[in-house]
Amino acid sequence: MPIDITHLSQAERFQPPGHHGVGPVHLFGGERYDGAVTAALSHYVPGGRAEMSPVPVETLYIVLTGSLTLTDADGAAHVLHPLDAARLTAGTVRGVENHTNLAASMLVIRPNPAASSGDTPGAGS
Repeated sequence: MPIDITHLSQAERFQPPGHHGVGPVHLFGGERYDGAVTAALSHYVPGGRAEMSPVPVETLYIVLTGSLTLTDADGAAHVLHPLDAARLTAGTVRGVENHTNLAASMLVIRPNPAASSGDTPGAGS
C-alpha cells in the first residue's frame, strides 16, 4: 500500500461557509478525496473567525501557532495556545476567533463521511 503525501505547496485552497479572514487548505480532503480521515490547515488572520455553528462530525482542533478562542454554545470562551487541542463531538455548536494581532494556524482533523458512503465532500475548519 503506497504512502499518500501532500506537500503544503500542493494543498488545495477552499472556503468553508461562515468563515471570515480564514485561509484553509486541504492537506487531505476535497472534492475527489476518498480517504477515511480528512485534515485541513486553517490560517486565521487577526480578527479572523468561524461563525457559531454545529460541527457536522466529530472534529479535532490542534492549534499550531498563535492563539485562538473557541466559544461554545453557552458562551464560554476557551483560549487555545500552540499544541493545545480540542475534541468536538458531532453537532457541537462552536465559534472560533483570533482575538490577537498575530496570525494563528490550526489543524482540523475529521472522519470523511464520503469514505463509507461513496459521496466525496471535503473537510472544513
